[in-house]
Amino acid sequence: MTHLPVLLEDQDLAGALEWLETQPAYSIADEIARMDAVESVITFRLLDKDRALEVFEELDPVDQQQILEGLRDQAFGDLVEGMDPDDRARMLGEVPAKVARRVLAGLSAHERHMTAALLGYPEGSVGRYMTPETVALQQNLTVSQALEVVRRRGANAETIYTLPVVDTGRRLTGIVELRELVLSDPDRHVAELVVTEPPSARATDPAEDAARLMRETNALDLPVVDSEDRLVGLLTIDDAVEVIEAADTEDVARQSGAEPLERHYMSAGVFEVSRKRVVWLMLLLVAATLTVSVTQAFEDELATATQLALFIPLLIGTGGNSGAQAATAAVRALAVGEVRTSDLLRVIWRECRTGLLLGAMLAVLGLLVGALFVGWKIAVVVAITLVVICMWAATVGGTMPLLAKKLRIDPAVVSAPMVTTLVDATGLIIYFTTAKIVLGI
Repeated sequence: MTHLPVLLEDQDLAGALEWLETQPAYSIADEIARMDAVESVITFRLLDKDRALEVFEELDPVDQQQILEGLRDQAFGDLVEGMDPDDRARMLGEVPAKVARRVLAGLSAHERHMTAALLGYPEGSVGRYMTPETVALQQNLTVSQALEVVRRRGANAETIYTLPVVDTGRRLTGIVELRELVLSDPDRHVAELVVTEPPSARATDPAEDAARLMRETNALDLPVVDSEDRLVGLLTIDDAVEVIEAADTEDVARQSGAEPLERHYMSAGVFEVSRKRVVWLMLLLVAATLTVSVTQAFEDELATATQLALFIPLLIGTGGNSGAQAATAAVRALAVGEVRTSDLLRVIWRECRTGLLLGAMLAVLGLLVGALFVGWKIAVVVAITLVVICMWAATVGGTMPLLAKKLRIDPAVVSAPMVTTLVDATGLIIYFTTAKIVLGI
C-alpha cells in the first residue's frame, strides 16, 4: 500500500482518505507526528469527528498543539471537549498559556472543573495522569446492585475493569474486578469479593513510581487517593505505559549526553536536535580539559619514557567503558527498583570486586600485548594500571547514580558520558603514578 506522504504529495485525496480509513489510530498519529505543521493539519482535517479524537489522543502534546493551532473554533471546541480529562490536563501542562486559555474557554463547566482539578496537582505527579471518571461501588451493595451501577454509570467512565470500593466518606476500602462481579452469584455482597489493601498511590506521588508499581503488581488500574485516603481517580494501564516510556526515553537520552526531544525524531528540525545535544557536549568538552591538564602535569615522565604514550588511548578507553557499563547498570537498577540509595555501601563493595575481576582478566591480555611491543617493564605498568583503573571506574560508575539520587538529582544526568570523562582524567593519574613507582622515574 502506498504511504500517506506519497499520496498527499501526489494530491491523491481519494487514496489518502482510503488510507486513513484502513489504518489504526496509532499508525495515523505516527504519520502525522512525522509531518510539518501544514501537512499535519491538512491530514487531520481529512478525518471524521470520532476518528479525529481517537487519533488526537494518540499524539504527543507538542503535536497536539500544532494541530489545535490550525483548527477553527467549532472543530477546536469539539476536539478538546471530547478528550479524556487526564489527556487534556497533560496537554495543557505543556502548551503555551495562550493555547491553554483557549482550550479552557471552549470547555463545558463540567469538563473545565475536572481539568482544573487535575491541573492543581504537581507536574509529573499521578494526579496529572489519573482519570477522575471512575465507577466507585459502596461495599454494602449486592453483586446485582453493583452491576446495575456499572451499567448506569460505566458509559461515562474511562475504565470499568477495576472497580474501587469505598465507604460512605468515599475513603478507599478495596477494589473488585468486573470479572468477579460477572461470575459471582447476584445475591452475594460486594464486601465478600473485595480485595482489601490493594496497591494504591497518593495523587501527589511521582507518576513514574506509581506506573512501576503497576508493573510490579501486574495491575490493570491503580486506585489514586488524596491525603485523607479518599478516592480521587484511577491510573490506567495505558497511561502507566506512557509514563514509563517517557521516563525511559529521557533516561536513554541523558545517558548518551543529550536532552530528550519533545517531538517525533523525524519532524524535529536540525536546529532543535542540535540544541538538545550541544549543552552536554560543551560541558563534557570543558570537563575533558582535566585530561589535558593531567597529561601536561606528567610531561616529564612522558619525556623520560615515551613508550608510555602508546597505551594512553587503550587505558582511558578501557576505564571509560568499564565506568559506563557500571553507570548504565546502576541507572537501570534504580529505575526499576532493584537498587535503593540505602544500598550504596553494598553497591560499592560489589562493583569494586567486579572491577577487580575484570581488571585482572584484562591485565593478562595487557601484559602479553605490552611485552610484545615495548618490553616487560612497561607491560607490568600497563597490567597494574588496568587492574586499578577497572576497580576505580566500576566503583565510580556504580555509585555516582546512587549519590545523585540521594541528592535528588536525576541519576541519568551523571551517567555514562560524565563518568567516562571523570575516569579518563583520574585514569591518567593512576597510570603515571604507577609508572613512577614501577619504573622509578
